Amino acid sequence: MTEKKIGHRYAIVDLEATGTGSDAKIIQVGIVIVQNGQVVQTYEQDVNPHEDLTPQIQLLTGISNKRLRKAPDFSQVAEEIYRLIEDAVFVAHNVKFDGNLLAENLFFEGFDLHTPRVDTVELAQLFFPTLEKYSLSHLAEDLDLDLEQAHTAISDAMATAQLLFKIQAKIASLPKQTVSQILDFADHLIFESRLVIEEVYAGMSEYCSDAYQNVQGLMLKKELPQEEMRLLAQDFSENLALLGLDERAPQKAFASLVEERLEDDKKVHFIQAQAGIGKTYGYLLPLLAASQEPLLVSVPSLVLQQQIMEKEGKSLVDGFGLSIQSLKSSRHFLKLDTFWQTLQRDDPNRLLNRHKMQILVWLCETETGDLDEFKLKMRYQPYFDELQHDGSLGAQSLFADWDFWRRLHRRARTCQLLLTNHAYLLHHLKDQAYLTENRILVIDEAQKLLLTAESLASQSLPIQPLLQQLQSGKDKSENLLEQRLYESSFFELQQLVLNYQYQGQSEVASQDLEQLRQNLQELDMQENRLLDLSWFLDFYDHFWIEDEPADGESRYHLRASQLDLLDLASLLPQTKTFCISATLSISKRVNLADLLGFQDFTMDELPSQRSQQQEIFLLEDLPDLVEMDLAEQAVFLADFVQDCLVLAQPILLLFTSKALLAALSNLLDEKGLGHLAQYRDGSEMVVKKRFERGESQLLLATGAFWEGVDFSSQEQIIQVIPRLPFDNPRDSLVKKINHVLREEGKQPFYDYNLPVMLLKLKQAIGRTKRHDGQVSAVILLDNRCQNKRYSRQIKRFLKDEYQVSHSSLTDLPEKLAEFFCKTQLNNHRK
Repeated sequence: MTEKKIGHRYAIVDLEATGTGSDAKIIQVGIVIVQNGQVVQTYEQDVNPHEDLTPQIQLLTGISNKRLRKAPDFSQVAEEIYRLIEDAVFVAHNVKFDGNLLAENLFFEGFDLHTPRVDTVELAQLFFPTLEKYSLSHLAEDLDLDLEQAHTAISDAMATAQLLFKIQAKIASLPKQTVSQILDFADHLIFESRLVIEEVYAGMSEYCSDAYQNVQGLMLKKELPQEEMRLLAQDFSENLALLGLDERAPQKAFASLVEERLEDDKKVHFIQAQAGIGKTYGYLLPLLAASQEPLLVSVPSLVLQQQIMEKEGKSLVDGFGLSIQSLKSSRHFLKLDTFWQTLQRDDPNRLLNRHKMQILVWLCETETGDLDEFKLKMRYQPYFDELQHDGSLGAQSLFADWDFWRRLHRRARTCQLLLTNHAYLLHHLKDQAYLTENRILVIDEAQKLLLTAESLASQSLPIQPLLQQLQSGKDKSENLLEQRLYESSFFELQQLVLNYQYQGQSEVASQDLEQLRQNLQELDMQENRLLDLSWFLDFYDHFWIEDEPADGESRYHLRASQLDLLDLASLLPQTKTFCISATLSISKRVNLADLLGFQDFTMDELPSQRSQQQEIFLLEDLPDLVEMDLAEQAVFLADFVQDCLVLAQPILLLFTSKALLAALSNLLDEKGLGHLAQYRDGSEMVVKKRFERGESQLLLATGAFWEGVDFSSQEQIIQVIPRLPFDNPRDSLVKKINHVLREEGKQPFYDYNLPVMLLKLKQAIGRTKRHDGQVSAVILLDNRCQNKRYSRQIKRFLKDEYQVSHSSLTDLPEKLAEFFCKTQLNNHRK
């Protein structure tokens, strides 16, 4: 009988201190001794720092000055602590702080601590690579750790011990091949954290689970077989119940209308319904239940695409076994060939090598290869940029059958629900026609399709990479005709640059591109850049050359645009199409169907229902923010926000200007007012989740937060809109639409610009009224609501749609408090 090997003895240590600086003093010690996966001893001790704690530290730790005055000096317990941990591996969550502070205090008492150190932050980042945050409290939530009383030393130490067990279990669950590869890079860990990995590795079996496949030395997770989809009920309410969702009358009316229009012979159906009724389930459930055809759903942004995948998509997969794929640009996905090549090279950068280890772990978990699953890419973004898939796959690829981009498209052809975004849809209507074949098309937030199309209506391609791709294609080709086509294409593209360099000819006539177009059509291209060029030449009708100085030399670009407003109706597939939005009918004289170019369609508008739980506040003594400079606006908003924070409600500020958002964020930092700011504190989805978790009461946001990003978890919320969301009159799309409307004898401002602003405002207000129980106050700080010639239209719109209150700046906090108190009381009575 073999003797069981004895593993490392770990001392998991947590210290509470008077602060985090170099002069911090220990006030509490918690130690948990662990060996062979078992807690064998615990130790906890208060320590008298001989100074009063700040109110913040007392609040954080729950330790009072009176309690610490009864505690012993550190000198009295130093030897006891040292003897307990001297022969153990020192483990802590952020070991640099705890390790240095304890070692320094022991040194001054004559005890020299030289134990190896393990950091559970470092190990958690490595073995749980897709989490958003790695503080102990966040890990406790994500990994189900028992953190009874955060910021007490023994509770934190016990939670850290549980975290160590989770990490050890995660290592043991991985293929031995993967752990071996991680150990090859483990010297790039900051501390001796590799000791934990080595100990688990020594006991691992050579057996590899059938869940993984060894491909060229990389252990990849096998695709799970798609379970058979369970039939949906024909009744919308029953399907909601099966998903554990409550029925809402407006949502049911919307779903009934979708089902009714599905039977209509016309191919294009526009349906307008107010925000906050649950439109996503309202069209998905009836279309999936009533039709045998699969769906293609296009949404305006990647943020909303991810939100639907994580919420409605997951619910439908869990509830009905629905097969769903999210399709977006290739750059979001890992190219296995490139990653494999980086493993073969010696990189000195520590962060880069830690990302290599993380990806080795992640490859055993991901079925998509979507790099957006990593939340901390920005720690060394250039490496992730290098790993992005370029959409092409060479004949010599080592991972042809396992390539994530190819696998995604293979699944996309057969899935029941294909989810994409407007930009991807419009960009790939021609080269990926299978996307729309035999599918019902749903364009969600259809009004954004115009803006997306306009961004596609002016684009740029760098010429040098195209020339390199053409030369490479010629060199690789063994077919003489192909070689001549590549050579001719190279000459045609190079000639455009020469004409610009030596003759100053920037404009490119369409006929000067005809030979290049013809060549590309005849080539059987696999290269992503050349496919982009072919689409580029077919899509646009106005071309020119620009040069961009960089690193002392010029880089040339082929630029293009559409001269006229795009006829999107002719570009979209001739399939059954639903255009869904809260903002389809723009004004009495203009609607979205006209602007998109549709001639034969149905247009339905469901009536809005005024909520008693949302109120709009108009202020009568506002300064003119529009006339203020950026700094003055930021000062006013900072003071305003400070007054609102006393209400202890979450506050969402929606900006039309990134510059004003940044200016206010900087000023709030100077004032010591904690907040979350888009761009500074993470991507849209990251800051949204952090705000919903209550990390801060204040969120500054713009862009995608105006429509599509929902705030449903806050039961009560204040929304502040500093500026009305008018389109920039210099925007190219606005200019084109204004020109079209003038040609038709219409008034661009009153028939389009003002109504569109009101519809955007309506969308924004809907972000904070997502369910019947939510209470929200919306404050408009733009005095154009009061003093412009068109303010009458704004007030009438608000009065027709919402409950409106008027207030002065001074009285506003009191009126807000009354509103929340009154609404909460009414809810209790119900």
